[in-house]
Amino acid sequence: TKLTTVNVSDKAKLTTIGANAFYNCKSLTTVTIPKKVKTIGAKAFYNCKKLKTINVKSTSLKKIGKQAFKGIHKKAVINVPKKKFKKYKKLFKGKGQKKSVKMKKMY
Repeated sequence: TKLTTVNVSDKAKLTTIGANAFYNCKSLTTVTIPKKVKTIGAKAFYNCKKLKTINVKSTSLKKIGKQAFKGIHKKAVINVPKKKFKKYKKLFKGKGQKKSVKMKKMY
C-alpha cells in the first residue's frame, strides 16, 4: 500500500519524528504534526515529492533537521499555529524546501 496521509492523534505521546521517518515516501501528500512534537529529524520528509500540505499543531517545536523538507512539492503549504507564526517562520527557514513553499497561519 502507498501511504498518502499521516495524521497522528494528539493523544499519542509522540515527541519526535525520526531522522528518516518518511524518507523518500513519494506518494505522501498530507502530514499533520501532533501537539506534543518537539523535534523533526534530519531527513524526516526528504524527497516526498507530492507532499503539499503540512499541518503543524505543535506549539512546542524546538528543532527541525537541516534537510527535513528538501524535495517536497514546490507549491506546498505549511500551516502553523497563529501565535507561533513568527517563531516558526524562522525555525522552518532553510530546511531544504524551495522558496515557493508558503507558510500560513492556522486556527
